[in-house]
Amino acid sequence: MPSEPSSYVSDPTPGRGALRPARSWLHSDAPSLSLNGSWRFRLAPTASAPEDFTADAFDDGGWDSIPVPSHWVLQGDGEHGRPIYTNVQFPFPIDPPHVPDENPTGDYRRHFDLPAGWSEAERVVLRFDGVESLFKLWVNGDEIGSAAGSRLAHEFDVTSSVRPGDNVVAVRVHQWSAASYLEDQDQWWLPGIFRDVTLIARPAGGIEDVWVRAGFDEGRGRVEVEVTADAAAFPVTLRLPELGVERVWSTAPDVAAFDIDGVEPWSAEQPRLYDATVSSATETVSLRVGFRTVEIRGDRFLVNGRRVVFHGMNRHEAHPERGRVFDEEHARADLARMKRFNVNAIRTSHYPPHPRLLDLADELGFWVVLECDLETHGFDKLDWVGNPSDDPVWREAYLDRIRRTVERDKNHPSVVIWSLGNEAGTGSNLAAMSAWVHARDAERPVHYEGDHAGEYTDVYSRMYASVLETEQIGTDGSRAPLMNCTPAQGARQRTKPFLLCEYAHAMGNGPGALDRYEDLVHRYPRLHGGFVWEWRDHGILTTAPDGTPYYAYGGDFGEVVHDGNFVMDGLLLSNDVPTPGLHEYKAVVQPVRFAFDGDDVVVTNLRHSADTSDLRFRWRVEHDGTLVDSGDMKVSVVAAGDCERVPLPSVPVAPDAETWLTIDAVLAADTAWAGEGHVVATAQLDRSAPRAVPVARPVTDWTPSGGTLTLGVAEFVDGSLVRLAGRAVAGPRLELFRAPTDNDEGTSGEVEDSDASIAGVSHAELWRRDGLDRLTTRRLSVERAPDALRTVSKVSAAHSALSVTVETLWSLQDGELELRVEIQPSAGWRTVWPRIGIRFDLPDGAAPVDGAEWFGLGPHESYPDSLRAARTGRFSSTVRDLSVEYARPQETGHRSQVRELALTSAGSKVLRIVTLPDTRGRRPGFTLGRHTPQDIAQARHPFELPESTSSHLIVDAAQHGLGSRACGPDVWPEFALRPESRTIRLRITAG
Repeated sequence: MPSEPSSYVSDPTPGRGALRPARSWLHSDAPSLSLNGSWRFRLAPTASAPEDFTADAFDDGGWDSIPVPSHWVLQGDGEHGRPIYTNVQFPFPIDPPHVPDENPTGDYRRHFDLPAGWSEAERVVLRFDGVESLFKLWVNGDEIGSAAGSRLAHEFDVTSSVRPGDNVVAVRVHQWSAASYLEDQDQWWLPGIFRDVTLIARPAGGIEDVWVRAGFDEGRGRVEVEVTADAAAFPVTLRLPELGVERVWSTAPDVAAFDIDGVEPWSAEQPRLYDATVSSATETVSLRVGFRTVEIRGDRFLVNGRRVVFHGMNRHEAHPERGRVFDEEHARADLARMKRFNVNAIRTSHYPPHPRLLDLADELGFWVVLECDLETHGFDKLDWVGNPSDDPVWREAYLDRIRRTVERDKNHPSVVIWSLGNEAGTGSNLAAMSAWVHARDAERPVHYEGDHAGEYTDVYSRMYASVLETEQIGTDGSRAPLMNCTPAQGARQRTKPFLLCEYAHAMGNGPGALDRYEDLVHRYPRLHGGFVWEWRDHGILTTAPDGTPYYAYGGDFGEVVHDGNFVMDGLLLSNDVPTPGLHEYKAVVQPVRFAFDGDDVVVTNLRHSADTSDLRFRWRVEHDGTLVDSGDMKVSVVAAGDCERVPLPSVPVAPDAETWLTIDAVLAADTAWAGEGHVVATAQLDRSAPRAVPVARPVTDWTPSGGTLTLGVAEFVDGSLVRLAGRAVAGPRLELFRAPTDNDEGTSGEVEDSDASIAGVSHAELWRRDGLDRLTTRRLSVERAPDALRTVSKVSAAHSALSVTVETLWSLQDGELELRVEIQPSAGWRTVWPRIGIRFDLPDGAAPVDGAEWFGLGPHESYPDSLRAARTGRFSSTVRDLSVEYARPQETGHRSQVRELALTSAGSKVLRIVTLPDTRGRRPGFTLGRHTPQDIAQARHPFELPESTSSHLIVDAAQHGLGSRACGPDVWPEFALRPESRTIRLRITAG
């Protein structure tokens, strides 16, 4: 027979003992005592350690101390074990409900004094807001009970065990349990008591639970109150002071709904809250009420009668040092940052967050899809055989999880959809969860992406659907098959609102083509937007062997199984730095759209409910990036969903410079999330007069040459450039390789450019197969003419018959040095290329190249399918700041459509490059960094990059797009770079 600890750990039962029913997380004036702080702690390698520590008189003097809340694997520099990262894999054998005997088990103890006067409390309750994964509780040696559900709240009745004066609470936490099979989310496994522990005195005649539902309809509020309390608690009084409401209910049957005139609605854009209290003679509960009505009407998801478009983020609770331990100041800053980047919605992937986060969401304004703590993704390996989602033995565990999710957070107006969980297959237990939610809350819809056929959910949800498939879902009358649906099921799903619960996988450099999805939302009303995966990287701050700090990912802690850097997939880096992808997202989803039409601009307000009275509109005119005029633009207040045509200001056009008009919509006053002047939306219009591109003077009279000469600022030896403007330089050499992005390494998703891609094989693998990272050169000819030098080379890789012919022509044109490079691939190339560029290596010497100034697109990096955040102007940067320190080094730093580029050293210009467009008007981009693409591709972390003694300038005729193929669609065909002939034309002078 198995030992008692083994059977207890492997029991799917969600809780035992004096565990109380789920209820709201309430702000109450009932006495409470935080037990957060320093606890005594010991760690055992198995679940079978003696339970001697629970005794009142046990001596824990030899134990360590650990803070609560915390994760024990993030304490003691590895002394208590290490984090484990998996995405789909279970880090233990798939043998449900059993887990191994090797089961790290943490024992906690602390003393507390019962406050004077608590002897009068009717009940004393001990609340745990989050413990991973299974825990058992003792008070003063009495076994109280146990509970599972790591991100859920559990309350225990400890009335009969507490005593006046000193008390001892003991907790045993097992890292693995049957519950672990239900918590296989894409995240770090981080055991411990990681949320608050609170002792609560429940007064006689107190209010056990409250649910205030506040609907809205055309200026009228509808209030429905559910009070859970004993008869002795009555009379109960509801007060809404700002609305002049005071309702007294003498008995429970007296509690009734009522209407209020003149209320202002709550929305994510205008999060209007009213303070409310519900009181008995012995307890007052405080709430903030938001009046809003959620409904599905046909295939539209509406709040207050208006269609909602989710510009959302999947948000894990993650911090590089604290893990999932909540810090309110950081959380508020995080949500304010979301607002500044035009994010209006949060999916709480894949569990309820700390309850205070939802208070902040109510206050700052977000649409929230609140997700249950449930994922069984590891069963995918078994083709879902044995998945608990369809096993009756697990039903109570599933129902307990959804009950605790809904009951805890039902009072929040920000919560507009309940989600059953994520990637748990499908089955009768999920259907039972949905039925319970529908019975408990008839207003808010139920979401679960895994219900592909729509049998028990109210919205149609998918993840990582391609642009084409998403369009087919939105198109009325489309008969295109839907994933895992019969034709009839597909037709049913098309009658529901559709949202992408995950899309645009934001791993590393990317994602691309966000604007393609956004365009669909405005063309097809059934499509309600979606949630980017995800908000932030989950790096854990640690140190390299030499002491260098870095952000660790899967495998960095010696895990037996792990999923590498797949945990680094956010639009925010682990250190809170916004990525260029986040700036791109902000630009794509901006709530005000500008459409230029002749001498007018059409200003469209895309918001849900807010007009533009909180905005003012500014314009400026620049000539070649230099400001020449600016002012305010008069725009009448535009209601949500409306537009206005506004005359453009008179723009002075320069005949010899590019003329750009920029319009910004900015905040007219400070808000809780941004200051006055914060840019909400922006657009640019090119007003430039046509200008002819300088025509290169033909060069004739070529003769073979040894290639050692000087042309203007360039010096050559044997046909190779050795110096520019007195600086040592090597190049230009053909560069077709880029350090693969995470999307380049991805193999998932549809292959849009199927004749140049292979399903299941990454682009990066094909590039390495074709030797793009190890090209060699064979010089074919060197020729000279008066004031000119021409070389022709063949570039190819070992064990490949594919090649590229490169003709390089240097000449003096109008007294300036011009470089023209003609790039011609051979026949037979079958892959897309990462880039078509030329590289200059610039050794440091006495004055290293350490910065750049440019006129072109900026300020952030940009790529063919990620240009919406880029604007034309003049910018400057250090070499270091040109690159983004992605957790895994990869392609970064490209600036598109450069017109002029100056390389700087210690603030002085040392080289100046002017680009000339090719015959199709295309201008090159540039990348300037301290490492070659080959160096970057070899490193797993930034600290592994080698010491550099050179800067490297790559001028790209073209770059391949970014896409989202790390977990989603490939690069859209329009932005895929096929092998093709290209011309790069530059004029180079000394700084």
